[in-house]
Amino acid sequence: MPEEKCVLLEVVDMVTGYGKKQVLNGVSLEVATGEIVALVGHNGAGKSTLLKAVFGLLPVWKGQVALDGKLLQRPNPNELLSRGVVYLPQGNRVFTDLTVQENFEMRSVTLNDEARLNARIEYVLNLFPTLKARLHQRAGSLSGGERQMLSLANALILSPRLLLLDEPSLGLAPPLVSKTLARIQQISSSSGVSVLIVEQKVYEAIKIAQSVYVLRNGLVSFTGPTDKLNDEKLRKVYL
Repeated sequence: MPEEKCVLLEVVDMVTGYGKKQVLNGVSLEVATGEIVALVGHNGAGKSTLLKAVFGLLPVWKGQVALDGKLLQRPNPNELLSRGVVYLPQGNRVFTDLTVQENFEMRSVTLNDEARLNARIEYVLNLFPTLKARLHQRAGSLSGGERQMLSLANALILSPRLLLLDEPSLGLAPPLVSKTLARIQQISSSSGVSVLIVEQKVYEAIKIAQSVYVLRNGLVSFTGPTDKLNDEKLRKVYL
């Protein structure tokens, strides 16, 4: 018998949007412990909207969000951060006027434990040795790939159980896209971090994911293991 999945995040019939504009029309999905789930679809399908609602940046109009089987009455970033959920928005969000070291130290506001912070900084520098040589360099002067490393490192300092990643390949040169996503896969497999990743580079995303959800017009048009999603099915769910 196949091993039963331990569901970490569950979204049931989510409806939400912006102002009076409804974007999600009843989306359900699951992310298991240690699993990478790819969320793909056309621009405007509701992918980023779902991540924001899960993290409490948008109100959930209808439906439910549960973590570890416990219903979140009103998801909010502070509660989710304390429970190991970290959200990385689009665009390599780092403090550009601060050095790499100072970007790391900003996480002390959340960790509130200097020894733990130093241990986590050492951990991410081992993962991203390029950043070790850039510690005293302003983040705004880093290359796009280096800023993406720093953005991901900033998230990993918080010891996440679940990463919500919105377009981590955005703005990267093509050779760096595969490397970045492969690094995310490596982090998940080595540390057991679950990942819900929104990505326009569909074929690259499904290479690293175990499950995929395709959104179309605010609804799930396909879901299943990534090895069941071939070119013909992709065309059908996108067109």
